[in-house]
Amino acid sequence: MLSIDQKKQYKKNKKSTASEKEVKHFASLSSDWWDENGSFSSLHKINPIRLKYLKEQICEYFQLDGTNMHPLKGLSILDVGCGGGLICEPLARLGASITGIDATYQNIIVAKKHSAQMKLDIEYYNTLPEDFDEGFSSFDVLINFEVIEHVQDVSAFMFACNNMLKPKGLMVSSTLNRTLKSFVQAKLLAEFILSWIPFGTHEWGKFLRPSEFGKYIQECGMIPVDVCGLSYNPVRDDWALSKKLDVNYFMTSVKNTMS
Repeated sequence: MLSIDQKKQYKKNKKSTASEKEVKHFASLSSDWWDENGSFSSLHKINPIRLKYLKEQICEYFQLDGTNMHPLKGLSILDVGCGGGLICEPLARLGASITGIDATYQNIIVAKKHSAQMKLDIEYYNTLPEDFDEGFSSFDVLINFEVIEHVQDVSAFMFACNNMLKPKGLMVSSTLNRTLKSFVQAKLLAEFILSWIPFGTHEWGKFLRPSEFGKYIQECGMIPVDVCGLSYNPVRDDWALSKKLDVNYFMTSVKNTMS
């Protein structure tokens, strides 16, 4: 938990976490969010695995019955960088009270339209985490999947995320490791050769090693409690949770109530 002095300093030094370049890039792709064969086809493929890890972490931490039809009922969850709502919608179906925020206005329009079509009650806002924390209640769980590698100021982003969590809140994140393998697989293959994702989606230099990400998490007042890899099998053409962290990985953290 942030001390009073840390909170004052955070407010004083609050910076914009959004990159104008990144916002424009995703705005140009916003119409593709729910097209399984479009620009975000790779996200559609890994979404079941992301949800599996997310559900397991949440249920374990809050001691919930994962076999229940609505195991997340009663929990408030914030998805930071929600895009078109690919994570928000299944979580809403699991019973959680869901809020999604995104820096790209067009993404929020798409998310609102699709959730209305699906008759799902989800709150969406076009805002940044450092702005959204003003005047809004805290959340039990905060998600930031594939967001860290796109923000302008990682430290400011992490402090904003911590500030939106309840005292014993849980944060589940995912990003890409900065390794030679990730450069080949996530940049050269994914963007240049196989066109899994649009050209220019990633900047390899902005990828974070788990040790670096863990340091940011600790500095903002949280404690990493789990790390897990997400690996691609080219033979089977599928994704699975893995002990290998050399390309994609998840990191789960809890708010440090002792600081």
